[in-house]
Amino acid sequence: MLGEGIIKGMAETARNFFGSYADEERLTTVQYPEERLPQKEAARNFPLLVYDGNDPQAGLRCVACQICEKECPPQCIYIIKSKDKKPDHAGKPQLYPAVFDIDVSVCMSCQICVEVCPFDAIKMDTEFELSTDNRFGGLLLHKEQLAKSNAYLRKIHPTEAAESDARLAAERAKAEAKAKADAEAKAKAAATPKPSATAPVK
Repeated sequence: MLGEGIIKGMAETARNFFGSYADEERLTTVQYPEERLPQKEAARNFPLLVYDGNDPQAGLRCVACQICEKECPPQCIYIIKSKDKKPDHAGKPQLYPAVFDIDVSVCMSCQICVEVCPFDAIKMDTEFELSTDNRFGGLLLHKEQLAKSNAYLRKIHPTEAAESDARLAAERAKAEAKAKADAEAKAKAAATPKPSATAPVK
């Protein structure tokens, strides 16, 4: 029949149009900000810095290796490495960023910083309500504003956080096993009696 395809298309359009008003799952209008749609796990906006434990400064995973700063295409990351070391959340002395700034007015959310970080210290946040009347200082985020707990990361990116936690736990277990093996080897070497020097035969 002539025009059958057009009629079918229009019927489908009409069904979707009226269905969007009748079916709650298909309602497209949300009364924002009173109502909010849940963010998708794959959503990303601007970077955040992950810390373990309860102290954002002591538990910060970042060791100021500056790889993300070098690899950032728009060069929106600025890091100054510390002159000293301080214990991290596991008690190991580490360098840390004395300054870690991200200019989100320049950031293009490419996630390259996340991909190149060897310490799982930088991830992508889903926060998007960042509008400000100060286009310069208001969009320059400092270390204190970027630091978010690993519990927060588990909430917004559960799959990615689980993978990071598993990888870091495996690395930590490997390091602990190596340290234990080295300690046992040293203790064994110390306990082994040294052969006494014999007098030379004349």
